[in-house]
Amino acid sequence: MLIEDEIRRYERQTRIFGEEGQEKLKNAEVFTAGAGGLGSSSSIYLAVAGIGKIRIVDHDIVELSNLNRQILHWNEDVGRRKVGSATEKLARLNPEVKIEAIEETITEANISELVADSDLIVDAMDNFPTRYLLNKTAIKKNIPFFYGAVHGFWGQATTIIPGKTACLRCVFPKAPPSIAFPIVGVTTGVIGCIQATEVIKYILEMGSLLQNRLLMWDGLNATINEVALERDPRCEDCGGQVGS
Repeated sequence: MLIEDEIRRYERQTRIFGEEGQEKLKNAEVFTAGAGGLGSSSSIYLAVAGIGKIRIVDHDIVELSNLNRQILHWNEDVGRRKVGSATEKLARLNPEVKIEAIEETITEANISELVADSDLIVDAMDNFPTRYLLNKTAIKKNIPFFYGAVHGFWGQATTIIPGKTACLRCVFPKAPPSIAFPIVGVTTGVIGCIQATEVIKYILEMGSLLQNRLLMWDGLNATINEVALERDPRCEDCGGQVGS
């Protein structure tokens, strides 16, 4: 049940999906991999929307060069652990949301335990080896996986539903080269907000998700395009799954 403060806090959005929908958000547990650019934007909007629990995992320290895009972290946070900084800001934004921050490097050995019984996974990473681990874990646990990536003024996103859509490995069979890529902060804002929107829609069972659709954002030309995706029956991650 919603308490009185929550009813007032969410009054504008419950006009759309009612208090019953807000209770669905309150009962949801989201696993966010990364407290950087995408993790900042997506977790901020999930927190203010009233997601009941956000488990955020990151092992990095805030650096000055992060601050053009990682909006959970401020100048005075340079040198702090990102999980501590993220927890503090998210709790101040919405004290009704439980924030569980874990200072860990995501590995094959610990990822299943880190995700635990979360209802879904938000990919806010910057490297494909970890993304592939998240993808495999989502398939194993049969929970949705919300992919997002950015480069410069460009970004992309898709929503992966195990057994129903192409998985990340279907879309990207081989990892691209690992480089220190350029990035404009607003791009992480756009893609992080798209990821958060997809999460909210999934929980509420509203609208059309980015299922088997790769959304491509071109910030320089202010255009959005889509690429249709298909499952690869020979995919090493999801090829053995039976569609539903």
